[in-house]
Amino acid sequence: MIKRHLSLLRLPIKWIWIMCFTIIIISCNNENKEHDSSLVFRYNEHKNIGSLDPAFSKDLADIWATNQLFNGLVEMDDKLNVQPAIAKSWTISDDALTYTFTLRNDVTYHKHRLFGSDSTRIVTSNDFFYSFNRLKDKKLASPGSWVLNKVKTFYPVNDSIFEIKLKQPFPAFLGLLTMKYCSVVPKEIVEHYGNDFRSNPIGTGPFQFKRWEENLKLVFRKNPDYFEVDKNGKQLPYLEAIAITFLPDKQSEFLQFAQGNIDYVSGLDASYKDEILTADGKLRDLYDSDVNMIRGPYLNTEYLAFYMESDAPEIQSELIRQAVNYGFDRNKMMIYLRNGIGIPANAGFIPKGLPGYSNKIGFTYQPEKSKQLVQQYIKETGNNNPEISITTTSNYLSFCEYIQRELQKTGLIVNVDVVPASSLKDAKANGKLDMFRASWVADYPDAENYLSLYYSKNFAPNGPNYTHFSSEQFDTWYEQAFIETESKKRELLYSRMDSLIMSHTPIVPMFYDEVVRFTRKNVKGLGINPINLLELKHVKKTN
Repeated sequence: MIKRHLSLLRLPIKWIWIMCFTIIIISCNNENKEHDSSLVFRYNEHKNIGSLDPAFSKDLADIWATNQLFNGLVEMDDKLNVQPAIAKSWTISDDALTYTFTLRNDVTYHKHRLFGSDSTRIVTSNDFFYSFNRLKDKKLASPGSWVLNKVKTFYPVNDSIFEIKLKQPFPAFLGLLTMKYCSVVPKEIVEHYGNDFRSNPIGTGPFQFKRWEENLKLVFRKNPDYFEVDKNGKQLPYLEAIAITFLPDKQSEFLQFAQGNIDYVSGLDASYKDEILTADGKLRDLYDSDVNMIRGPYLNTEYLAFYMESDAPEIQSELIRQAVNYGFDRNKMMIYLRNGIGIPANAGFIPKGLPGYSNKIGFTYQPEKSKQLVQQYIKETGNNNPEISITTTSNYLSFCEYIQRELQKTGLIVNVDVVPASSLKDAKANGKLDMFRASWVADYPDAENYLSLYYSKNFAPNGPNYTHFSSEQFDTWYEQAFIETESKKRELLYSRMDSLIMSHTPIVPMFYDEVVRFTRKNVKGLGINPINLLELKHVKKTN
């Protein structure tokens, strides 16, 4: 067990959380009597879980849970390669419009009395036909309906062949199909439970639903009939169960991890980052013998954005926009404000870890050049007091204040305005902010998802182009990428588009986020991936 640091004992925990956690511990002890506790993976979900219906798996908390219960046609591996799941193979037509999937014939649903005497049945292409139609159903109002926007038709050719036709070529389509929205669900179970399917899920995944005490505890048990095996032919999963608690506070969550009550903590919260990590991102000696830290690129770019149709002359000036990009040390910012977790964004908008990323574009820290650009602006315009305002939320105030201090050394006056997240979201969508902090987490693992923010037909509020950046050359390349089926050529187009964006400076990339995970030493096989998906079917625990 991890030695408890004395400072942890002084962490403020509300009495109601203590009482709730006492109940949870008693419940866990009872649960562990049924099977070896070393085969139970325990984690806390501080954001809670809204639904176990994959059609509503919008938030990471829901995605992590439904990923244990459901499968789709395909899945993503840790290197963002699309792999077979229920579909054992597929073909794509020469015109890149028709996708034909051949299904496995050994995938069954979790057992349920509604399946009749056998308590289960094999998944067929008709199940995907039902599941996709359900996703499109306006009455259901699934937040994932957009995934099928580029789909013209889909239909079962026979029990084992499922075909999808697109309206236009879309190379990222297979990546979209890996999203949990596209999971297969059984019609008879869904229609029996209706809206209550959210808390009575039946899928095909490595774990099956056992019980859910909302806001308290969620338990999954091993699916003994799961279809996947490891490289040695051993059936997955290795674990007997997953137990999820719901302490609503990251500080309390970390305390439970430190005390050995949970096996895993994800992310780096300000409440404990200095407790567990040194300034350069290493585990402190207190935890090094009992904790593993794994980290890797996360498909999330944190950045500042300029509204390119602003009336402010400073925002319209490429000199000022370049000066901001050159004017602060991203490496230093990551050390002091993130304990070294995160990758300084000295390249373009496409984050590290995604095809299309190039470290040959972007801006490095050049304070003298930044000063020269500001002075050139002053000389050309006669404006001796150039001024910009950055709008942000309180969570990122420290970053913006750091940038403010650095830029003011160049002669540029910088104001920082703090607003609620909802206000920032509305204002940036409606062109009411000259400059604002933003982030973009990939909906699907393809650089097109990032570059869509600069396509002129995607101007906000009707699309994600919040900067209102516009370039005919960019639009040409963007549209060309849709019909380019050769991955290397498409990757080159992505890099060209990213380079063009940075040459016009509608944004200031700050850093590319990293996935960071802390586990106990007895947890093996967890792994890490750039979409921060929690994959537990390969996880083992030792005594």
